[in-house]
Amino acid sequence: MSVYGFDPFGDPWQMDRLAKQFMSGRRTPMAMPMDVWQTDGGFHVCLDLPGVDPDSVEITTERNVLTIKAERLPEYQEGQNVMIAERPQGSFTRQLQMSDSLDTENIEASYGDGVLHLEIPMAQKAQPRRVQVKTDSGGRRPVTVEGETDESAPASGVSTAGSQASGA
Repeated sequence: MSVYGFDPFGDPWQMDRLAKQFMSGRRTPMAMPMDVWQTDGGFHVCLDLPGVDPDSVEITTERNVLTIKAERLPEYQEGQNVMIAERPQGSFTRQLQMSDSLDTENIEASYGDGVLHLEIPMAQKAQPRRVQVKTDSGGRRPVTVEGETDESAPASGVSTAGSQASGA
């Protein structure tokens, strides 16, 4: 995710846009503040959306991009005499670039106290796993001795060359 700094004196057109916005009295939606942290099972994302109707929240994934859209409508109606209106209104959008190691099919979302909480699990293929070493029965592996044929090999499958036979 990229973060861009704001330099109010760097771009005169930016300053002009801000002045026009201030003089018009209109408010533009601000970005959704968020926290992201990782746990053993995946990632958690919390976004502040106070005053947003949970039914207006839309969460989509396409390729490796998670898009969160929400809308906050004003409490007052057009034509009413509004004295102060400082709360941001309108549509909000936030996009997060995700890696292939995340399971975008099983994202869970909940909303409470003005906070949208997303749980993004790690994909099964990205989970740490232990590889089991397989052996044949008894934990032995077959040993092939050069020059020995199946008929000349002892029945037990273990060569006894050099050992003495007892009793006979």
